[in-house]
Formats: sequence, structure tokens, C-alpha cells
Amino acid sequence: MKKTLSLFVLVSLLCMTSYAQDKMMSKEMMSQQVRVPVDETVVTNHTTTIKGKTIPYSATAGFQPVWDDEGNPVASLLYTYYKRSDIKNDENRPLVISFNGGPGSASVWMHIAYTGPRILKIDDEGFPVQPYGIKSNPNSILDVADIVFVNPVNTGYSRMLPGKDGKMPDKKMFFGVNADIKYLADWVNTFVTRVNRWRSPKYLIGESYGTTRVSGLAAALQNRKWMYINGVILVSPTEIGFEFDGPVEVANRLPYFTAAAWYHKALPPALQSKDLTEVLAESEAYAVNELLPVMVNTGFIDPARKDAVIKKMAYYSGLSERTIRQHNLEVPKAYFWKDLLRDRDGLTIGRLDSRYKGLDVKEAGDRPDYNSELTAWLHAFTPAINYYYQQELDLKTDLSYNMFGPVRPWDRTNNNTGASLREAMGVNKNLHVMIQSGYFDGATTYFNAKYVMWQLNASGKLSDRLSFKGYRSGHMMYLRNEDLIQANEDIRDFIQKSSANISQGARY
Repeated sequence: MKKTLSLFVLVSLLCMTSYAQDKMMSKEMMSQQVRVPVDETVVTNHTTTIKGKTIPYSATAGFQPVWDDEGNPVASLLYTYYKRSDIKNDENRPLVISFNGGPGSASVWMHIAYTGPRILKIDDEGFPVQPYGIKSNPNSILDVADIVFVNPVNTGYSRMLPGKDGKMPDKKMFFGVNADIKYLADWVNTFVTRVNRWRSPKYLIGESYGTTRVSGLAAALQNRKWMYINGVILVSPTEIGFEFDGPVEVANRLPYFTAAAWYHKALPPALQSKDLTEVLAESEAYAVNELLPVMVNTGFIDPARKDAVIKKMAYYSGLSERTIRQHNLEVPKAYFWKDLLRDRDGLTIGRLDSRYKGLDVKEAGDRPDYNSELTAWLHAFTPAINYYYQQELDLKTDLSYNMFGPVRPWDRTNNNTGASLREAMGVNKNLHVMIQSGYFDGATTYFNAKYVMWQLNASGKLSDRLSFKGYRSGHMMYLRNEDLIQANEDIRDFIQKSSANISQGARY
């Protein structure tokens, strides 16, 4: 058994959430015919095989409330807690608390495709196969850590709850960078207490906007709940409050362009014949050392130098010199997705995973008609998670599972999550951070992820507690089987490294 929305996981799908869906959900929450469980769980027992060893475990699927300041339940959050059941003493057993992004995305993605004991049926490159369903995950980290997958308000089966007067709580309690962190810190504190895991080493993992969430949570749990975290894993991170745009943002695009073009064999032979990481090292060096200074004053550089830069950008991107010149060296990523293969096979490439191709109505245009990778993912994930909860975890409900729930408007002001995480690392000697990114992710690019890591280490004194792992896939790098194996192994290594010396005390 950020300023730009493009930096947030699957946010394009949030735009696809129709007005009708929003109304339907509002009706559903208010209807007495569809009951929202407030504080209920169901426990099932299972076994799986991980790295060749049989692992027994319990799965607790259910709901835990969020309370207001007066102690009234204002929301009910769906969670799924996997606990290895052959461990008698869990005081040294790590607990991993997992969030996805959006904001507005359910925890479905990492739950049934990455670290959990059951994953959806897809092929080795991450494409859907039918019949849809679930299979065992021989790479799950459940052998070394227990895991809880949390769905924030309006995602999955999680919902706001009406008060005694029948009115819904103010959305501002939940839908914003800091509101999200505040109520989730309270929720995590209650959960850890209920399952008696205060002694355990604790880890937070978040994907895309979930990295903003867990960066802020690490600091909030430490500063407000006195719950000290051992590790934070940032999967395909956003800018986590480190604002970077203008010349920096433009220059940072180039290595991603290089990666996607390399995958589609659109680079010159001199580059195409090299391994991806070797090519990316060249592109990164050029972006930082040559392109960035030019982008600061593009309109005033010597024409000959500008020509040389355009030629080099074309060399590393697979785009034509004409295209780069027409865009004043600032080619939007959306245009890149539309244009890279336009003159070759007339197809587009994916945003969140540029390995995927799409077919538009017209070859002309400056952006793809749709995100080709999302349609493939939703084919597989939606039926799998609905089947899994109802049939395998025995969680029966008439609520609709919100892959992407209505959380707009989302208050993005005062996002200091990265700075807060950096400060938390300074205070807590035991706190380590690992970043995992797919080279072919065009939304939260791997080179922006490296840039975020550099900002976390502004003092240069945290290098031994920061690490970066790159994978030959996209935003959800774990969908590719080879990367699923490696990425889970990287988490195991991260947990082992970050917990190796904790008995010696958290001191400098």
C-alpha cells in the first residue's frame, strides 16, 4: 500500500480557476449537504519496500483545525501523516513537514510523486499513462524519516469554516505571505504536540511558493514557538523575498535558455557536443562576468561590443541574433518558449518543464497558447489523488479535492522570508538548507535558485550549511525517474549530514 507572478509554482493554473469554480466552492463550503470535517482522522496500516527493505507504516489522513484568538475553529486543514510503525523510540527519528506552493496549490505534487510511500503511475520521463493510478515508491524517504503533507486553506480538502453567525472568516487571515506563515506556524505547533514529536529532529520541505512558505515558517517556528528546525529543503525556489529584477533578472535568464536549448539540440555544434553541466558552466560565467555589466547600460555601450554580446547570447540561447537585437537583449521567457522551435518544427516548449512540447493554433505569436507540461501533469495527478484518498486511505468525503484552490487576492507585501531564514540560520547553528532545482525549469530557474543561495550566504559564513543540487528535468524534477531516485537520496544525505553533530550542542 515577486513581483512577477511567473516565479510561483503552477500559478498559471490559478488563473485557469474559473469564476464558476470559485462560486461552486463558496456554495460547497456554506452548504449543509457537504460537511467539512473539523477535527477527524482515519488511520490505515500498510507496508512498502524501500531500497530493498520492507517498511511497515501507518497513514493518518484527516483534518486538524485552525483556531482564532478566541479559540474558535476558523478553518480545517487536510493532512496526511506517514509514520514508520516498527520504530519503538522516535526521539531521534526525523519528522519532515511538507508543503507545496502556488500559492493555492494542494500538497498533492510531492505527496504522490516525490517523498511519500505511494506515487502515481507515470512513465520514466514523467508523462501520464493509463489507466491512472498509484504504485509503490521504492525511493520514498519514509525509511529514514516520518512525513506529514499539509494542505493550506482552500487547497485539497482544506476549507475555511463559518462562525456561529454563519459568516466566513476574513480571507486576510489566510491569504498572504505573512498571514499564511502565522496560521501555519500555529497549526504545526499543534500537530507536533498532538503526535508527540517535540524531541524529534524536524525538517521543512517546500516546493516553489512553498519555499517562501517554509523559509518564513522556519523563522516563525523558531522565534514565536521556540521550535528549532534542523533543516529546510527548498525545491524549485522562488526569490523568497530577495527582490532581483532589471539587469540581474535578465542576465540570470541566459543559463536557463542554454539548458532548454541544449535539451532540444538547438545550440551550435561546439556546445551541443558537450555535456549539459559543462555547457551551463560556460553560460553561467558569461552571464555573470560579461552580460550583467552590459545590461546595466545597454543603450550606451559601443556598437561593436553590443554586436559581440548579441552574437554570444545567440550562441548560448539557440535564439537568432535578430530576435535578441529586436528585444534590446531582453528576450522574455514566454517569447523564448514560443520561439525556440518555431522555425524547426513549429512547436512550443513548456514553462515549468521545458522538455515538454506543445502545439499552438498558430506558429506566429509571442507566447504559447498553453503550458504543455501542465496538461500532462493534471492528466495523471487528478485521478490519482482522488482515487488514493477515497480507496487506499479510506478518507470518505463529498468535498471536491482542490488541485488549485481560490486564494486570491494574495497579499505579497512585506515578504522578508529569505532574510528571516538567513537570520534563523545565524541564530541556530543546527539549521541547514538544501536547494533542489531542475535545469529545465523555466518558471523558477535553477540559476535564480543559485542566486537565492548566494543571498542567503551574504556573510560568506554559512557555506558549510548550504548546498545546491541540480537535476536534468524541470520544476517537479522528481517526475523523471532517474531524478526521483537521486533527489530522494540527496534528502537522505542531507538529513544525515544535518543531524550528524546535533548531540554536541548548537554552539559556534
